[in-house]
Amino acid sequence: MRIDDKKWYAHWFDTPHYHKLYKHRDEEEAAFFMNNLVKKLDLKCGKHILDVACGRGRHANFLNKIGFEVTGIDLSANNIAFAEQYANESLHFKRQDMRKALPTKFDAIFNLFTSFGYFEDDEDNLMVLKAFKKQLKPKACSVIDFVNKNHVQKNLVKEENKLVDGINFYIKRRIDNRYIYKDISFEAEGQCFNFTERVRAFELADFERFFNQLELNLVNVFGDYQLADFDLTESPRMILIVNRADE
Repeated sequence: MRIDDKKWYAHWFDTPHYHKLYKHRDEEEAAFFMNNLVKKLDLKCGKHILDVACGRGRHANFLNKIGFEVTGIDLSANNIAFAEQYANESLHFKRQDMRKALPTKFDAIFNLFTSFGYFEDDEDNLMVLKAFKKQLKPKACSVIDFVNKNHVQKNLVKEENKLVDGINFYIKRRIDNRYIYKDISFEAEGQCFNFTERVRAFELADFERFFNQLELNLVNVFGDYQLADFDLTESPRMILIVNRADE
């Protein structure tokens, strides 16, 4: 499958400025979430986890340190090049479109930090879930960590400035029936930059529709990184635990 480098997600995530803006999403947060998640899923050391849209590998690296074999995939060549510094015999990274399945079967698949819903066509988003299903071992599960649209609407900060490492990021947020948008403008190295993050405004019912279509079973839904019960309006996250319904 050809990788389209003109898409916003292919370009913005490949820049160093993206990682500066989100530097608060650090190893400590990753460790907290991953410890809670592997305990809740009762994943034993030595199991093989696929980290889809792994970024620079903060989750994958931590999971490997606590005893898991991990494969991380990401569309960004720069992210994969950075993550390669952590690679070892049980931690691997590969540039890969998430819509295309690897030949390996995994004990769990993690898709974290709203790394789903990038595609305009629902068929492409379904292809991602089809790839997840194809890569799952029997009795394995997928975890999709997605933003809760209702919480976003209720708590939307329409405009703000963030000063990070000497760069002033001007951020505007908006939401409609189809997408959640974040417009990001800043100046760095004597140049002006403008990026727009855009993910589909999927709600729980949309995911349930996808899962039913693909014979995937929604096992549980959590509302935050502490894995509290999901509340439709109050939970900041929508963490979906899914396995194959056809087993």
